[in-house]
Amino acid sequence: MKKMNKKGFTLMEMLIVVAIIGILVAIAIPTFSSSLDKSRKAADQANVRAAYAEAVANSLTSDESKGSATTATTQAAGSINISGVSGSWNKGATVTVSVDGSVITISGVGGSDS
Repeated sequence: MKKMNKKGFTLMEMLIVVAIIGILVAIAIPTFSSSLDKSRKAADQANVRAAYAEAVANSLTSDESKGSATTATTQAAGSINISGVSGSWNKGATVTVSVDGSVITISGVGGSDS
């Protein structure tokens, strides 16, 4: 009598495994997406702070009475408060930070000043 080879998986077992993997992916995507948005917002805030520091340094070292402006391109919507002056922007805005004495302006295409 010939032995039957019973190695391998049935179609039903494979469908169950694929369904479980699909459920795990469906749960993981929103979590990953929100983490990505948080990291983009944090990067934008760091870029605006760096632009502010650069503008302040340029205004302190230049002979001009006005401070220079620096720009940062944003990846996500956000807002920031630097030295009591706050500004907000929309996703994809180009934020320009300029320092004129103690005045800070944060503006952007699609963004808004506060």
